[in-house]
Amino acid sequence: MNLEEKKKITLSLIDTFNKAGKVALDLREAGLIKETKSDSTPVSNGDIEVNKLLTKKIKEITPNIIIVSEESANHKQDINLNNFWLIDPIDGTRDYINNRNEFTLNASLILDKKPAIGIITAPAKNRIFYSYGLSHSYELINAQEIQLINKKKNHDTITAVSYSNELKPEILEIHKKNNISSYQKMKSSLKFCVIAAGEFDMYVAEPRACEWDIAAGHAILEHAGGKITDFNGREILYGKPSFKNPSLILKSKNIL
Repeated sequence: MNLEEKKKITLSLIDTFNKAGKVALDLREAGLIKETKSDSTPVSNGDIEVNKLLTKKIKEITPNIIIVSEESANHKQDINLNNFWLIDPIDGTRDYINNRNEFTLNASLILDKKPAIGIITAPAKNRIFYSYGLSHSYELINAQEIQLINKKKNHDTITAVSYSNELKPEILEIHKKNNISSYQKMKSSLKFCVIAAGEFDMYVAEPRACEWDIAAGHAILEHAGGKITDFNGREILYGKPSFKNPSLILKSKNIL
């Protein structure tokens, strides 16, 4: 798939993401129907409706590429996947249910086990990010494409985002080696986007979550000039057994 084909696919999904984001907010305003899944994590009718909207549009655009979604059982037992979509309809469901604003909608096209397209919207923050190739990573602000690879760092110190206020010693040691001066707790894949946009510099996590939580953000950050590896410097590939993530180190282009 060439760059123009990936661009066309990406841009054709923007309106659907905006629509799905509005549906998520409208359903929350009306009062969500909440359940607990077999893995003890929450799910709501908002997650399900967003999943329907995103998968329907993606199937229309790329009917021959399978979709793996957090909120569907389809293809989760498949092995040796190379080309497929990964969708997390709402990343940060607990925040979504509890009327917080960092939740995101996510989709990534994986080609040869690597993220080739990434789309993320944080509807409650009115932010949308997308990418479809190196140097083609953007935030859409007031209908204007802002190229993330050209955004300059707006702070002198090196800062990180984290999934918790209480970090494990191994993670704090990596922060120390990279001269992190402070860190801020942030939920969902928005972490990838703010690093890509130069607002923060780093994120470190031990093995946790699943591939659909990180694939879209991976594409956006990497295409903006950042880098993602595991703790041993290895490349992150997709389609692993059970779609489980390894450890992660995200770095912005400012500290490579």
